[in-house]
Amino acid sequence: MSILGNLLKSKPKPPRVAILTPIKDVADQAEDYFRRLRQLTFPPQNISVGLLESDSRDGTYEAFRRQCGPAATHFRRVELWKKDFNFRIPTGLPRWHPAVQAERRAILARSRNHLLFVALGDADWALWLDADVIEFPPDIIERLLAFGKDIVHPNCVKEYGGPSFDLNAWRDRGKSHLHDLRNGAELVELESVGGTMLLVRADWHRAGLIFPPFYYGPNHRFAREKNHGEPRGEIETEGFGLLADDMGLKCWGVPNLEIRHRNF
Repeated sequence: MSILGNLLKSKPKPPRVAILTPIKDVADQAEDYFRRLRQLTFPPQNISVGLLESDSRDGTYEAFRRQCGPAATHFRRVELWKKDFNFRIPTGLPRWHPAVQAERRAILARSRNHLLFVALGDADWALWLDADVIEFPPDIIERLLAFGKDIVHPNCVKEYGGPSFDLNAWRDRGKSHLHDLRNGAELVELESVGGTMLLVRADWHRAGLIFPPFYYGPNHRFAREKNHGEPRGEIETEGFGLLADDMGLKCWGVPNLEIRHRNF
């Protein structure tokens, strides 16, 4: 065999990536979501897509189901599940209102974990992706994998160069976010992560790294404090960050690699 033949034979195969997306009341994003995935430069035969729809009132399940068939011819696998948790934010309250945070995020954690257990399959990596992330570089998977970290995510913003949208990604016990860390190191260590886009080595999920649906901790290295200096735990993606630390893992962010969330 020629030298070129030996090189081609020894070239490592791209890893298998499962793109995992919980969805709720995002029917208007179904077509664009798959359009964005088709623009990825990562080999589509190595990408599986898993979606879990819950508690929608706008026909989200049907809208995504219509897109799954055509997308299945492009990717390795495309699967859509439905599981309702019977949770709705009370009328008149924004989703970030303190009164609903604990329950809302507990449900989101349960949704992520359910999707993880049914959709991870034999993937080498899980890429958590919010359906409301409307723009990212086509080579985003390659760029995140190139850092060689077990947990890493880019800086999600509403406008390029603007403040971070995903404020669940922080360090310094919540005092610093990715927009505070621009123009410094390319890669920064984080204490907590967000879920708008998050790359996780799949074997750590299999080892028990989930999204706590309750206030996990407190982790006395990282946990923020509440009213009277009493340590508290964290929930969902922030609880994920504390759990990762307790498992001996580090979380990383890329402040200058920006993706864009729709503005609402």
